[in-house]
Amino acid sequence: MDGDLPYDRVIPPDRWLGCLLAGAVGDALGAPVEFLTIDEIRARFGPGGTTGYADAYGGRGRVTDDTQMTLFTLEAMIRAHVGRRLLYFEQQTSSVVQHAYQRWYHTQGVPWHRAGGSYAMEAEPDGWLVRERELFHRRAPGATVLSALQGFAEGAERGTLSHHLNDSKGCGAVMRAAPCALWSEDPLDGFVIGAQAGALTHGHPTGFLTAGTLAFLVHRLLDGAALPEALDDARAELVTWEDSAETVAALDAAVALAKRGRPTPEVLAAELGGGWVGEEALAIGVCAALVAEDLADGLVFAVNHSGDSDSTGAICGNLLGAAHGVGAIPAEWLAELELREVIEQLGGDALIEFSAANSLADPDWRSRYPAW
Repeated sequence: MDGDLPYDRVIPPDRWLGCLLAGAVGDALGAPVEFLTIDEIRARFGPGGTTGYADAYGGRGRVTDDTQMTLFTLEAMIRAHVGRRLLYFEQQTSSVVQHAYQRWYHTQGVPWHRAGGSYAMEAEPDGWLVRERELFHRRAPGATVLSALQGFAEGAERGTLSHHLNDSKGCGAVMRAAPCALWSEDPLDGFVIGAQAGALTHGHPTGFLTAGTLAFLVHRLLDGAALPEALDDARAELVTWEDSAETVAALDAAVALAKRGRPTPEVLAAELGGGWVGEEALAIGVCAALVAEDLADGLVFAVNHSGDSDSTGAICGNLLGAAHGVGAIPAEWLAELELREVIEQLGGDALIEFSAANSLADPDWRSRYPAW
């Protein structure tokens, strides 16, 4: 995880930004129907379900905590890499991610002196992302995440792969993990960083192993692998991990279901679940990506079911965006997407940081991205 810097890796900008933006689009498509059954969705939108943005949280194209936390995960990747690159000081990447999540916790209405815990050494949190006022909205954040971050702020020990904070395997870890794919040339490093980031809030192995799996899949897709190949590689890695059987079984079920053809929402729920827990959300996102005719079709499929529609839409969007790029996202969806400029700015900055040229010429870089 802390080996050579990934200077030799070429990250395709179109597919990387596609991963971020399509994930946010999937989140926004699913937000209005997250807590509805498929029958309720059809009653509201017609037999085909929702096919575009609808009002949620006071407008159209609004994202949820899934996108918010994905952005803070990405910011943590940049800041941790700045620390490694400049040798400012050495510390665990998971500590930088924890700091980022406490900043997100602050955006949920918690004063910094109570949200930051051991990181609240200054009166205000640092970096540019936490000053974006559009992020200061509560969009149905998960109780497990809030509880874990509150606990850390009050002095609890940080969660790790061996120190489990709880027994939660909710999907709040996997839905934010895609940025961990940037960390290294080796997809295994992305897997480990993703799992470590997941363990900060979710202590059940399935909760954090699904997060590592999504990071691994995105890494392989960015490097040009087809999704079936990426899934085979991810499965081969997963089976080497203790307590991975549940995640492996969910991926196998998703692949098997997709091979039978496009399932109905009822069959999807019966065989893969509702997406409220990590393995179900990952499986539904994977199945949707496998059966998709194109990116838009995949996202519509991913959100029309009885379950956690915003998270399954976000995961499917991460996968299809990494595979097909920004150009595959309908322009009308991008036009109304909340936080689009923030996503593009942060995603572009990540490409600068994770490159051979990096950002040494920018005198403001270290104030935008402090190395911790």
